[in-house]
Amino acid sequence: MRATAVLLGAVVAAGSVAGCTRTTTDSDEPLLDQLQDRGSVTVGFAGEAPYSFMDDGQLTGATVALHREIFGNLGIDTVEGVNADFGALIPGLQARRFDVVSAGMSILPQRCEQAAFSEPEFNYTTALMVPTGNPQNLTDMESVRDSGARMVAMTGAIESDYAQDLGIDATQVATPQDGMDAVVNGRADVFALTGISLNWLAQNNPDAPIEVTPSFVAVINGVPQVGAGGTVFRTDDAALRDAYNEELKKITSDRDKYLSIVGEYGFTEAELPDPELTTADLCEGVG
Repeated sequence: MRATAVLLGAVVAAGSVAGCTRTTTDSDEPLLDQLQDRGSVTVGFAGEAPYSFMDDGQLTGATVALHREIFGNLGIDTVEGVNADFGALIPGLQARRFDVVSAGMSILPQRCEQAAFSEPEFNYTTALMVPTGNPQNLTDMESVRDSGARMVAMTGAIESDYAQDLGIDATQVATPQDGMDAVVNGRADVFALTGISLNWLAQNNPDAPIEVTPSFVAVINGVPQVGAGGTVFRTDDAALRDAYNEELKKITSDRDKYLSIVGEYGFTEAELPDPELTTADLCEGVG
């Protein structure tokens, strides 16, 4: 979520292909009005299941499902997508390659300096993907550091930050599949990512010789890292973000409604955002 990487050329819509150009004009009309006039919104995504990814040529995932619900309620019926490396999402947003970022991106102070976030959509925990049997008995980030295990993390993901803060020399990979492949092929001992993503990978690759550790809250310098993610907007699109937040609150304040939208992607009540944890707090580093 920080490194500037090259956008991938694939640009996908829900059943169609769009051009990889600027999605908005230099019009003085607020983006919300532009999107309502257009009837569609283009989201940047990084192919991380189960948040936002392609399945049989269709854009899908928990964040995409939220976006179809929320933008639909705002009079924007079509959600299209631009696939990018995770680290290219905020730069791509700033370059107007897409209108918002749909990736369940962690809300962090350094990111809040570059873009505006919705209120939290998901709570996070971290997990580790290791070879079957967990031969190094890895349980959390500190155990990775202390064991000297070879770790991979996704470029721009929060786990890369955890590794850096703990002095772990983690190799960067572009996608979750790359991380799993590194463990399967013996190029790495462990792949760190959100628990929900790693469990999805494991469930959808039942023959892979890997397992996923129980999820945990990472601790950095004695401070538990409470994670939450949201949709990302440009800082000058506050009206769109505010309208989005109004609709989001109707969902996150209703457990059954929330689970009816994201439950099919493996999300449970454990991922329902804590109503006491706000984006303002997370942008200030309070969690």
